[in-house]
Parts: sequence; C-alpha cells; structure tokens
Amino acid sequence: MAKRKSITKSKSRKKKKQASSFVVAVRRVFIIVSVVLACLIGVLYLYDYLYPTTGKHPVAKEQKKPAAPAKPAPAQKKKEETSSIKPSRPKTTTFKVPANAEIPKLQAKRPEQVIRHEGYTVSYNSDYKIANWVAYELTAEEAKSKKTERSNKFVPDPMVKGATATNEDYTRTGYDRGHLAPAGDMKWSAKAMRESFYLSNICPQKPALNRGIWKDLEEQSRLWAKDYGALYIATGPVMTDSMKRMGKNRIGVPDAFYKVICYVSGTEYKAIAFILENRDYKKTSLKSMAIPVDSVEKVTGIDFFPAVPDDQEKQMEAKIDWDSWSF
Repeated sequence: MAKRKSITKSKSRKKKKQASSFVVAVRRVFIIVSVVLACLIGVLYLYDYLYPTTGKHPVAKEQKKPAAPAKPAPAQKKKEETSSIKPSRPKTTTFKVPANAEIPKLQAKRPEQVIRHEGYTVSYNSDYKIANWVAYELTAEEAKSKKTERSNKFVPDPMVKGATATNEDYTRTGYDRGHLAPAGDMKWSAKAMRESFYLSNICPQKPALNRGIWKDLEEQSRLWAKDYGALYIATGPVMTDSMKRMGKNRIGVPDAFYKVICYVSGTEYKAIAFILENRDYKKTSLKSMAIPVDSVEKVTGIDFFPAVPDDQEKQMEAKIDWDSWSF
C-alpha cells in the first residue's frame, strides 16, 4: 500500500515537472517570437522613418533644417547680386516756381508804367488811362480770407505819374467801374483792399458783363485757388486803336477783356485763358469761353508767364488740359 502511494506521488511529481518544463518552453518561444517581431517592427519603422515615401511621417530632425544653398560659381553669384539690387531713383531737386511768374511782358510798343502794390502789380497806360495788364498771385489762404470788408472807395492811384482817370470820367456813362484784380481777392489785407480800388486797377465795363460772367470768372478763380493751392493770374483790357474814349480825361473803353490763369501741379504748369467781349453773356457757361493762352497772346501782343522755362511755357500755353480744371 505504501509502495503504491510512493509510485503515485512520483508520477504526480513527474507530471508537474513536465508541465513546468512545457510552460517554460512556451514562455521562451513567446519571448523569442516577441523579440523577433519587435526587431522586425523596429527595422521597418526605422526604414520608413529614414526613407519616407508618403510624406505622412515626419522626417528626421536633421532634415527639418533647410540645407544651406550651394555656393554659386563666381560668374553666377555676380549675376544674382546684380539682379537683386534695386535701381536707384534719379536725384530730383525741389520744384520751385520762378519769382514773379505771374508778371507778363509787353511785345507791342505801348506806354507803360509798372507799379507794384501790396496785392497786385499794374502796367499803367498813360495814353488810355487804364492798365495794359494787372497781375497777381492768389493763394488758397488769401482766397479763403475774410479779414477785411470791401471798401468801395474808388480813388486815383497816387503812384501814377501824369494824367489819370477820375470818378467823374464814369459819371452818367452807363459803364461800371470794373475791377481787374477783384476786391474779392484782396480780403486778406486792409491795404490790399484799399489799393484794389485805385482807378489804375479799374476799366469801363458794361454792367451786364461786370455783374455777370466776369463776376462768375472771378468767383471761379477763387474756387480754383482753394483747390489748387495758388493761382498766377494776369488780366486786363484788349487794347485796340479803334477803342472809343469817354470822360474828361478821355479814358479808353475796351471792346473786350482777357484773363489768363495758371497753377502748378506737381512739376507741371496748367494754364487756361478767357477773352470776354464787353457785353452781356446772359447764361453762357464759362467753360464754353475757355481758350488756350496762346490765343490770348496773339490777340493782345503780350507774352504771358515769360519767367517760366520756355519748354514748359510752350506746353502749357498751347492747349487746355481739361482734366486739370473743374467747372
């Protein structure tokens, strides 16, 4: 009985030993397989990591930095450097309007006494006792100014030498004492306002002209001065040998009047001109009466804006740049 128990225990131990050996073997196989699989996966991952084909995996850290460009050959480098240099802008000097740009020059032989007042310059004709021309600069600030009121006191110009017009020459003639340099342009100075009523700045004008389209032109000029910064203006009567005379001093009565205007836009001059007969224009538009400065020079025998360089003067006086003038 004891021997049988011993045999049973021996078999039991043997079975346990075999079972234990089997488990150990399975574990070893499992470990080996796991190691092999891990190595295989690692190799595959490393290969894919180093040599990506789909772009879905990040590249190696060393490859994230952009590779330094290869140094070009000397000739190529010089070409690239030359093309990368921006062309330098030509040096320009500040554009400056010539002094006294508004002052005209008589071409025809006429009596002339040039008198400078605060707000304008006049070329006085002692024969007709009226101006050959009146010229002045009108700035935006002057056009906007309301510093002084209109004086309405017409008096002879104290600087005129010799015979001059008087108020009596206009009495009961049917003509207005029409301003050449308007009083409305002289509100910036009390002195300039007073001097604008000197009779050297006055011409006989039909009331319908003086209070109509001529006034419209004066108001339009102030608007242009405000818009463009400054105007250079020359204005006066169209002198002819056939002009009639009036009054005790036999002052000339012009058949027409002119006004030429220019301003500077950037480095260019823009000019426009008008000749208006001494009559009523009713509802005629100013724009329809605009002409090039050259046309006025031919009629008046006056060279306008002679201080402006010849090439620029010719260009601005030959035609009207309509886009540069608002009506």
